[in-house]
Amino acid sequence: MWRPPMSTELRRRLRAAMDGCRRIVGMPNYRVFVDHCREHHPDRPVPTEREYFEEYLRARYESGPTRCC
Repeated sequence: MWRPPMSTELRRRLRAAMDGCRRIVGMPNYRVFVDHCREHHPDRPVPTEREYFEEYLRARYESGPTRCC
């Protein structure tokens, strides 16, 4: 089934909506992290998105629950 290509504006709005959802649930923004790394740490390799989220989850949950209930 053929679908017309997604417009740039629609793609931008979907990305903004997903970023908002991630902020609500407390997930970090990989694109912002990559921009930060490239600007402030150009000598270090940038981790892949998968490596970044694995490190985020490890830091978030490795020490056990963060609340009592």
